[in-house]
Amino acid sequence: MTRHKTGGRCVRLFRSRAAGRAGRSGETQPADAQLERVVDFIFEAGWLKKTARTGWAFLGTGHEDVAQHSFRVALIAYILAKRAGADPQKAALLGLFHDLHEARTSDLNYMNQRYTSKDERRAQADAVAGTGLDEILAAYDEFEARETLEAQLARDADQLDLLFNLKEELDKGNAFARDWIEAAQKRLKTEAGREVCASMLETDHNRWWFGRVDRRWWVERAREYSQDCSQKCSQARPAGSAVRGRCHMGVRRPGATPRRLVAGHTAKKN
Repeated sequence: MTRHKTGGRCVRLFRSRAAGRAGRSGETQPADAQLERVVDFIFEAGWLKKTARTGWAFLGTGHEDVAQHSFRVALIAYILAKRAGADPQKAALLGLFHDLHEARTSDLNYMNQRYTSKDERRAQADAVAGTGLDEILAAYDEFEARETLEAQLARDADQLDLLFNLKEELDKGNAFARDWIEAAQKRLKTEAGREVCASMLETDHNRWWFGRVDRRWWVERAREYSQDCSQKCSQARPAGSAVRGRCHMGVRRPGATPRRLVAGHTAKKN
């Protein structure tokens, strides 16, 4: 097949040659209907990145789309299931697809839900119809039934994603988030979910990147600190090695050479 600069012309040339071969052989080339539906489904799933979680408007701060929410729900569900001795893959699957229908129905916040409703299952069924991905609809049914441990953990993960976001807003000064946290906490049904929630509420949301770094770095970030780091780093690399990279705290030293790997010391390009 000759490739042209214009993608559309390339596709037309491919189709015309395929049609020519089919005509010469007297055969008809049937369209792969399931593949077409799979492609449509992937485009539809991408719409979740454009579908806002509308409740944040009432809080006054924070924002999130349904794709972001679904990703972390799946991640949290996996973790909860591991901690609870359940099936983590199954729990993650339930969490990943629990809001897929919102590409069609949008997200209705709690105020919206007082006055309107949506046929979530129909939307979920229509989304996967013809794709051969019937397990996605089955996952939705299991999530909604709340009978299996994995479903209960996935539902707690749904609330925990909200709670983690609310804790961030509370840390940043939105006192109203505390009222939302109190309500969302009461929706948790599993011990694993409540345990993670209790620990999270005692944790500053910046600890993972700010709280575990030597505080001198944020003040100095200069030669004196780097020299002190160099002395500590020298204990973790072979004598005589002239490696320049990140310090023992993972901070790039002045003059560091990126992308060099040695025993006990890694340097990566920022």
